[in-house]
Amino acid sequence: MELIWLVPAFPLAGFAVLAFGRGLPGKAAGVVGSASTALSAFAACVVAWIYVSGAPGGALGALPYPTSLWPWLELGSASPAIGFSVDALSIVMILVVSIVGFLIHLFSIEHMAGEEGYHRFFAYMNLFVAFMLILVLADNFVLLYLGWEGVGLCSFLLIGFWHRDRANGDAARKAFIVTRVGDVALLLGILLVAANLGDLGIGEASRRAIAAWAPGSGIAVLAAALILGGALGKSAQLPLHTWLPDAMAGPSPVSALIHAATMVTAGVYLVARSNAFFTLAPQVMTAVAVIGAATLLVAGASALAQRDLKRILAYSTMSQIGYMFLALGVAAWTGAIFHLATHALFKSLLFLAAGAVINALGHERDVFAMGGVAKKMPLLFWTFLAGAFGLTALPPVTAGLASKDAIIARLWYVGGNARLLWWAAMAGVFLTSLYTFRMLFLVFAGKSRGAHSEDAGLAASGALGAPTAVPLIVLAVLCLVGGLLDFPRFLGGSPFFGSFLGGALPPSPELGTDDVQELLLSLGPLVLTLAGIPLAWLIARRGIAATTATPEVRHPSRLAAFVRSGFGFDSLYSFLFVRPVSRLAGRGVDPVNLASEGLRGLTMRASRLLRSSQDGRPRRYLAALAVGAAILLAAVLL
Repeated sequence: MELIWLVPAFPLAGFAVLAFGRGLPGKAAGVVGSASTALSAFAACVVAWIYVSGAPGGALGALPYPTSLWPWLELGSASPAIGFSVDALSIVMILVVSIVGFLIHLFSIEHMAGEEGYHRFFAYMNLFVAFMLILVLADNFVLLYLGWEGVGLCSFLLIGFWHRDRANGDAARKAFIVTRVGDVALLLGILLVAANLGDLGIGEASRRAIAAWAPGSGIAVLAAALILGGALGKSAQLPLHTWLPDAMAGPSPVSALIHAATMVTAGVYLVARSNAFFTLAPQVMTAVAVIGAATLLVAGASALAQRDLKRILAYSTMSQIGYMFLALGVAAWTGAIFHLATHALFKSLLFLAAGAVINALGHERDVFAMGGVAKKMPLLFWTFLAGAFGLTALPPVTAGLASKDAIIARLWYVGGNARLLWWAAMAGVFLTSLYTFRMLFLVFAGKSRGAHSEDAGLAASGALGAPTAVPLIVLAVLCLVGGLLDFPRFLGGSPFFGSFLGGALPPSPELGTDDVQELLLSLGPLVLTLAGIPLAWLIARRGIAATTATPEVRHPSRLAAFVRSGFGFDSLYSFLFVRPVSRLAGRGVDPVNLASEGLRGLTMRASRLLRSSQDGRPRRYLAALAVGAAILLAAVLL
């Protein structure tokens, strides 16, 4: 496992070359960025092979391989080092991040050609991949937090890549500030763990927590709640979700990398990695499941009302992450990680294909101004269809089928109040079918609409270059067969993925053994998905008719506008936070500086008060001692 440091080192080296090297000609920056992530993916595959072929104790994934590179900090009894821990969970994550990251880099070579800041784009992308790999490999909370903050910084830089447009800068700042709320919660959680357990190693802190904290105790609930706060921000779950739709201001490869394969899954990884703290806090586990259910419904309904192609996919991402949180909330740890991996495949494919469509249509993003793309760009249609099949979990062996159905079945078998969550998950299945096939019909079916209906260049754009076509084809194939990694036994499959993760994560509750019942549970989501297809066609046709009607008819209802706005969360936060702060700033008052100055003043007054009690005068000490004794005696007597 001595090679593990190469996995993040290659993208870091690529970043250094791109950031500080000068005179790279033409598309050389894209080649350097892609080659470095390819080497990282190769190193990850080698590490995975070594791990699988020589698992410790003879059991696959039974124990982690700790690798300490060098000492870092001395924090009392806690001494976090620059060190990585390789287990089944980190193996899955580095494979997902590096392989999908390489395919996105390869796609970007042609997709971003001619853009101002071409070198800068690949430098940021490489740095992002490196920080994400550090995050998932870290063996202690301090190093994990370094990677956590690093991906936040890179998301700010990449979302605002086209910074000359003020709206893009606003979107980048919004993402940075909203996720910062969760980041502060996570930092407080880490400090709480360090203060109470005396160790910042993730594994050791987890073992000490199990030994020292009673299940359901206040300290366990507080620690888990603070860690959850960090996860909600990065994974765009209610109520810290409003940044993700606006983050579509960045280039499409950025959306594919940050909002499908890496950053938004960081919160899911964090909860899974910190499973010991959540197991000790059943109240927080329930909150995780409820938040996931609420997010998947709110985001699914919002996606159905969108006109912007990338915003549909953004809300879809929030909804699918909601399924992962649902799984985490009912202790289906391996199910959540499996859906994380399959989601990275089909959502990155959808974002890349959508980006290619948008480029071919002259940067048009309104789905009602598209149409007829399937005839002129068949490769994009078939690859997008493969991603749509994965997203909606259609058979026979698509990636989403095995992962999402397993989560839904788990909710049923848990029983009790989890049955309410099962109904929410089933409603989410129907919404997913509606918004996915509505999007598919509006973009690819029918005749061309809008300003591009007679675009002669559109047909020529159907011939995609190899850097664009190869990643789409590879991801499409993986989407169509990815479900075989953990296909249900009752359908003749073998749950390899769950067995592999078994050593790194706690065992999930056993599913039922009745093959008939499992088949019925799998047929339910399939029926809802198929029922949504013709209804999606009707919704798409009605939407097209409305866009060609008179302005009076075209004007959306208040309910439609409310749902399209994401159920008004932005307006609510603007009323509660943005406007008051803006008013204060307009009057020359800096709220942040005011708060810091107030805290400084409070600290100074408290220090003076405490200092006066230690002035070296014995008479005052004796008087205070007598007063204290009198108060204590009175309390005892009364």
